[in-house]
This record gives sequence, C-alpha cells and structure tokens, in this order.
Amino acid sequence: MGFKMGIVGLPNVGKSTLFNALTKTASAQAANFPFCTIEPNVGEVGVPDARLDKLAAIAGSKQIIPTRMTFVDIAGLVKGASKGEGLGNQFLANIRETDAIAHVLRCFEDGDVTHVDGRVDPVTDAEVIETELMLADLESIEKRRANLVRKLKGNDKEAQQQDRLLAAAQAMLEDGKPARLVEVDAEDAKAWKMLQLLTTKPVLYVCNVGESESVEGNAHSAKVAEMAAAQGNSHVIISAQIEEEISQLEADEAQMFLEEMGLEEAGLDRLIRAGYELLHLETYFTVGPKEARAWTIRTGTAAPQAAGVIHGDFEKGFIRAETIAYDDFIACNGEQGAKEAGKMRAEGKSYVVKDGDVLHFLFNT
Repeated sequence: MGFKMGIVGLPNVGKSTLFNALTKTASAQAANFPFCTIEPNVGEVGVPDARLDKLAAIAGSKQIIPTRMTFVDIAGLVKGASKGEGLGNQFLANIRETDAIAHVLRCFEDGDVTHVDGRVDPVTDAEVIETELMLADLESIEKRRANLVRKLKGNDKEAQQQDRLLAAAQAMLEDGKPARLVEVDAEDAKAWKMLQLLTTKPVLYVCNVGESESVEGNAHSAKVAEMAAAQGNSHVIISAQIEEEISQLEADEAQMFLEEMGLEEAGLDRLIRAGYELLHLETYFTVGPKEARAWTIRTGTAAPQAAGVIHGDFEKGFIRAETIAYDDFIACNGEQGAKEAGKMRAEGKSYVVKDGDVLHFLFNT
C-alpha cells in the first residue's frame, strides 16, 4: 500500500511542472495558460528510502522494490469551480479518490508567467481553493440528505448514522470551516470516511518558490507557513524549477546539483515524508536473497493486518511474525547474526508493527 496524493492549485502555479518532475514524465503538458491539463494525469514513483538499499546490500537481494506513491495532477481550479466554472465538477470528483490533497501555491515572482488573477498572493489562492471545495461539499451534502428522507422515515439505522454525520459536516461548513474539523467518534470513523467529503482530506501546502529561494523560502512562503500552523496543516518549500532540472540528471549528478544549491535532499523526498506524516504512515520491510521490499502501513497497524498488505491469505492464516528491528538487522549484519544475538523476536496477533521492522510472516494456507 502506498498512498495517492492529488495535486491541486489555481492555473499557472507550477502544478504540472512539479508533477512532471516528481514522476519524471512529460505526460502533463506544462504550459503558460490555464487548463493545460484536461484529464487528471496519474504518475507513480518509488518512495526513496536509504534503509532499503542497506538491507538489500546485507542480504544480497537480487531485486529492490520500494513502496509506491501515486500523484494525481488535477487541472487548475478557479473561483466558481463548484458551480462548473473553468473545468468545474469533473475535477472535484477526481479529488474524492485521493488520500490527501497537496495545494500547490505560487510563491514566486515572475512577470513572464501570468497569474490567473494578476497578482501573487498564496494565502488568498489557498482560500479560493478551500472555498470551492467547501461549496462543493455543501452541495453534495444537501443532495445526499434529501435522498435519505425515505430511509429515515423507515428508521433505517445506517441512514440515521449517515444523516447525523452529514448534518455535523453541514453545520461546520456553514460556519465557514472545513469538514475535517468535525470531531468524529471511533464508532463513526468508517462511516465518516465513506462520505468522501472533499474537505475531510488532509492538506499539505506546497510552496513553489524560485530557485534562489529553495533553501529558506521567502516572504510569501512564510505567510503560508503561518497559515498552515494556524490550521494544523503542514507545508513544504519546493522549487518546481529545481525539481524539473534534477529529474533530468543521473543520481550522482543530481546529488552534486543539490549540494551546489545548498539542499540536503530533493523536494520529492521532503514531499513524501510530509505526506507520510500527514497520513500517519510508516514502512516495514521483507528481506531475502530474491528481493528486499518496502511496504507501507498506517501507524498502529497490528501484525496480521500488516501481513494482509502483502496478501489477504497472510492475514487470514496468520500464525506469527518473526521480527527484527532495522537497527538490529544492520548491527548484526543480517538475519542470521540477529538470530544468534537474540535480536529476532516471535510476535503474535496483538503485536503493533514498528517503523523499520524487518518481518517474516508464518501463516496457515
């Protein structure tokens, strides 16, 4: 399991340039005019993780398989999108299918790149998009609640739960706040998620700055950071221009380029890490002579459910998980050394998998 992040933003903020760079493709036409992305472009990238390479080297793995992250480049939204303006509702539907939303915000000054509203103001841009998503949610809620009337008259329990949750979301939205601020009880969590409201998606603000501002950011990105902190959301500073240049280079050349720019890592790494934190995700590994592989799970996942990420049969027939912490695997130079040092543990169904665990599952067929 990886995760799917929708990239949204007003036209000409650098969305498609960033998408192209991150996925190392040219499938999204980056151009200086609105709506150059007509259909949502989908790109998958391997999640960079230096730990996987170290594990593979020790185990002599023939193949290295990272976990995957999916980016969906969604066409530029404009004010009025919830009412069909620009390219309207079809793009709002595409956002529903993502796990999180990356708001790409223009934080660079460039007279050659036209802003749809003729000014650079990332905070206002973010508010425009949030408002459109909120209006779309309100419209959706009103329709759904109207469709539940007959079932509610028949005392349908599922309909009652759904209507109660929709009413809570509606009240929050009518108060001018996103639905993600609704406090949901554990017993309602699954039904809440099934509503697929746009403003329940976690938000990551991506500040697209100029090349010279890629390390520290600028006054525009500072305002975004302040806004994100006030909302309890996250932000990252990225130069889409730099990412585009890096995507054309070999790994060693890319590293040299980053060092020259004063950057420790590529924007992709920062974006993925921020996305993992946003969605409370972590990684475990399976390692052997054939392959070393990374798997993504949500923080707090028990061993049987972690096994189920590989195959449903692993979860159904789960017996135990032979577990080695990443640091122990490295320090003991592999599985055999960890066994001899007493660092391999047999964990049962109640074990909560930790980030970096190296696991081998035993199960009944």
